Amino acid sequence: MRAVGGLDTALAAEHAAVYAYGVIAARTTGRLRTRATAAFNAHRTRRDRLREMIIAAGGTPAEPTAAYALPVTPSSAAQAVELAVLVERGVTGAYLELAASADTSVRRLAALAMQECAARSYELRPEIDAFPGMPRATPGPTPTPTPTVSQ
Repeated sequence: MRAVGGLDTALAAEHAAVYAYGVIAARTTGRLRTRATAAFNAHRTRRDRLREMIIAAGGTPAEPTAAYALPVTPSSAAQAVELAVLVERGVTGAYLELAASADTSVRRLAALAMQECAARSYELRPEIDAFPGMPRATPGPTPTPTPTVSQ
């Protein structure tokens, strides 16, 4: 049985995040490795919670694949940061559907997960998208006052 309400999308993102942070931690040292290990544990905890939720909803949680294609294979600290930021933005996007759930506990889980992802990403690279996980909005035209005609 397929998971309901976007839980499966979030679970797939968490599976990929756990994999990616395993690679990041294995290829880094020092403070970056410490951060990667903390992120690995945080995503693993979220992954396990999502699995429980899917089972409780009567679904069957998807298992992780053996490996994932990474957008960046880190061979330097800068590349490790790049991958981590991409992972956090991707996971944030995966939780967006859950933020619209009618179930308040699911909405809360989604909001907290997105907040944590945004904070981890910002800690690594202090810049923020309009909303992490969403495409950057293009600014619209600036409104100009309409002249009034006095009669």
